[in-house]
Amino acid sequence: MTATINLTVHVKPGSRKGPLVVADQGVENSLTVFLQQRAVEGAANDALVALLATHFGVAKRDVVVVRGHTSRIKRVRVDRS
Repeated sequence: MTATINLTVHVKPGSRKGPLVVADQGVENSLTVFLQQRAVEGAANDALVALLATHFGVAKRDVVVVRGHTSRIKRVRVDRS
């Protein structure tokens, strides 16, 4: 059985803190993700997928940016087996 997690992710590209995943206090299924990569030619989205895959212990193919490809606020789906 596969469990699916739908998340709202606030991405902070070009951050010196990154890579870092922080749960938003008081907001369910919401994360803030700090990335060193800049939002140029999809580098930040690629880094986001890789970081979330590592964070949740799944393959990169199981992490999908559903909405907000060019926005800092994204909807992301994580499929866990």
